[in-house]
Amino acid sequence: MRIIAGERRGMKLLSPKSMSTRPITDRVKEAVFSILVNSCSMPGGCKVADLFCGTGSLGLEALSRGADFVTFVEQDKQVVEILEQNIEKARFQDRCEVVSADAFRSGAPVLSAEEKFDLIFVDPPYPTTKDISQNSRIGKLMIILAGQIAQDGLILVRTHKRSVMEDQYGLLEVSQRRSWGNMTETFFQLKSGDSQETE
Repeated sequence: MRIIAGERRGMKLLSPKSMSTRPITDRVKEAVFSILVNSCSMPGGCKVADLFCGTGSLGLEALSRGADFVTFVEQDKQVVEILEQNIEKARFQDRCEVVSADAFRSGAPVLSAEEKFDLIFVDPPYPTTKDISQNSRIGKLMIILAGQIAQDGLILVRTHKRSVMEDQYGLLEVSQRRSWGNMTETFFQLKSGDSQETE
């Protein structure tokens, strides 16, 4: 696992010896960031949140590619220790914060800030996304995150390909879906003004 592009290109990331995390492969990560760069010039200059971040692969990639600031959220304390080592290794301490918490339980308070996020990565454990209904844990989190995203922002949710996210969660709607192997990345954005008025 490594940083693919930007100022820390090629830097190897530390990872836990156990299988408590599901690190995204370099191939998929490169594909995801290519979509972000080509479609909306992200993550350069963006305020980013990386939920269920593990050892920080996505958030660190965003920082390397020019994101202004990243908020990492991870509940496993041993994984957080490795995350902090990766941040120190990349010398990104001044451009990020680490919140040791369960994003499902903490929700918006973890991300409370005057400024909205431009990009939010959501990568919960696969078992927690077997139920992706509006009233599920992931569904309720998405509805909360709608209030934390900038008007032109994006939320990316990684799930097992068998767990197909619904087309809408509150004020959020799917803009595109991409699948690689057994995983799917679903891109969400805020509904347009017309869409909100017709609800």
